[in-house]
Amino acid sequence: MVLRHAKSERNHPVDDHERPLAERGRREAPLAGRWLREHGHRVDLLRCSTALRARQTCEAVLAELETAPELVSDPRLYGADAATLLEVIHGLPEDTHTALLIAHNPGLSELVGALSGQEVELKTSAMAVLEQETPWSGTAPGHSVLVETVTPRPPTAP
Repeated sequence: MVLRHAKSERNHPVDDHERPLAERGRREAPLAGRWLREHGHRVDLLRCSTALRARQTCEAVLAELETAPELVSDPRLYGADAATLLEVIHGLPEDTHTALLIAHNPGLSELVGALSGQEVELKTSAMAVLEQETPWSGTAPGHSVLVETVTPRPPTAP
């Protein structure tokens, strides 16, 4: 599974790596974790970009899960293209059943498209769930099935 970080502050006077979540992002990030829990997705390993907005998204997601997965902050995920993300996947422990990457676009959308053969645009807080029969080290373009994409959003007021 992959999750694009929640909405971040665009006009924040810090380096891009240190941009925090915007108010909207702080509201939406927990919804991703809640969606995972409510749909029975158990995460064994969570790899997260070291960017502040990704770490804050990760914390909000973790707070909603029933069981805490192993968490690894991975600097390679910051600004990673699809090829780098695929390298990260190739290095996942083979005994990991379900992994979640929290990172950035355009790399995540490109990765999902390459693996599944289906074009996707992951907006902020969007997730893609993919399945494959091969071990992590054998992950390759066209060998995964895109099960679903979801962008959890708060209910709108009537």
